[in-house]
Amino acid sequence: MDILTANDRAGVYPPSFYASVVNPLPEFPEAKGTIDCDVCVVGGGFTGLSSALHLAERGFAVVLLEAHRVGFGASGRNGGQVGSGQRLDQDDLEKMVGKEQAQALWKIACQSLDLVQDLIAQHKIDCHYVPGIIHADHRERFVKHSHAYVGKLQTEYNYEHIQALDRQQIRQLIGSDAYYGGSLDMASGHLNPLDFALGLAKAAEKAGVSIFERSRVSGVDEGDPAVITCNHAAINARYVVLGCNGYLGDLQPRVAAKVMPINNFIVATEPLEENLCQSLLRDNHAVADSKFVVNYFRLSEDNRMLFGGGETYGYRFPKDVASIAKKPMLETFPQLKDVGIDYAWGGTLGITMNRMPHFERLQGNILSASGFSGHGVAMATLAGSIMADAIEGQAGRFDVMASVPTRSFPGGAVFRWPLLVLAMAWYSLRDKL
Repeated sequence: MDILTANDRAGVYPPSFYASVVNPLPEFPEAKGTIDCDVCVVGGGFTGLSSALHLAERGFAVVLLEAHRVGFGASGRNGGQVGSGQRLDQDDLEKMVGKEQAQALWKIACQSLDLVQDLIAQHKIDCHYVPGIIHADHRERFVKHSHAYVGKLQTEYNYEHIQALDRQQIRQLIGSDAYYGGSLDMASGHLNPLDFALGLAKAAEKAGVSIFERSRVSGVDEGDPAVITCNHAAINARYVVLGCNGYLGDLQPRVAAKVMPINNFIVATEPLEENLCQSLLRDNHAVADSKFVVNYFRLSEDNRMLFGGGETYGYRFPKDVASIAKKPMLETFPQLKDVGIDYAWGGTLGITMNRMPHFERLQGNILSASGFSGHGVAMATLAGSIMADAIEGQAGRFDVMASVPTRSFPGGAVFRWPLLVLAMAWYSLRDKL
């Protein structure tokens, strides 16, 4: 199945809330003929746009190729949560790679939050950033661990932006009986992701990046220069950056063995009255809960509830996308049962076996970063800066990220999906117990 066209119209943003409120950029041209450059970036999401921007600012001649429109994929349709840390907790990372390496990964994750803020400020990106993300425990037995983790971050990682929430405190912040405690992280936040992606694209173009849309890459021939072929063009590049995440397809089999596409879904309600918004999310923080199949939600800039969650087993989106995310929304907020749903959309993200991003130097001049596993707004943006560093000869952060072991999915490309379905069904059942 062609993941780039299975659920979407070629070159057309999906009918999401985000697409309805942003001011789209004029279409960039399609790549044609033979083009020479220093770096060819494949993918117009956060990773690719950030890579292109940072490389152009350092004097490289950069070509960016996007199969549809910039910000078309997960970068322009996700939940908009700019989360702290890596996708795995530091406890798990310490067990996986040791305390010293885990601390280096935490430092990198903190840099990702700073970078998002810096880019918004430097390029005047109006993406409605709001501080604060709540981690909400849906089981009482999870609260003790969440509070211990807050203490660990405060004492061992000198992270002062997070506080523990008991049952009373979390119910003051979230108007739902579904949660028993958790934490509030004020260094995290939420934004309109498509606005952020388009802001990066404008900044990249201004910095001198040659951006081409509707330019689907069909092959990357290794060499010096590497040759990247797409519909009607061939690009000769000294370096190649792959930032394709869940939309990689079979372009790079080594990466595809470790990064698997899955779908997730979001609904946007009709605009809500201010007093109802206050009763749902008192301080306008974003929320991500403790379920394996995570529910995540926030208020939009025009007072809609944006709620993501649910799961389906298949690469094609279901006919009734709204019902997938509406079900957990009403389980969390039954008071929204009579509220209309104005938008419902799906998107494809890339996950790894261990849920950590996969960085790999495929050849000396071909780099890839993907598999952000639902934690990519900040980390995918930083990945672009990290790959720009590596191309410039400063590979320290790239090597730290690449050192995290990433196993291939069992079963290969043929059987990995049914095996994941079995695993997800089990974890979904566990969430209900």
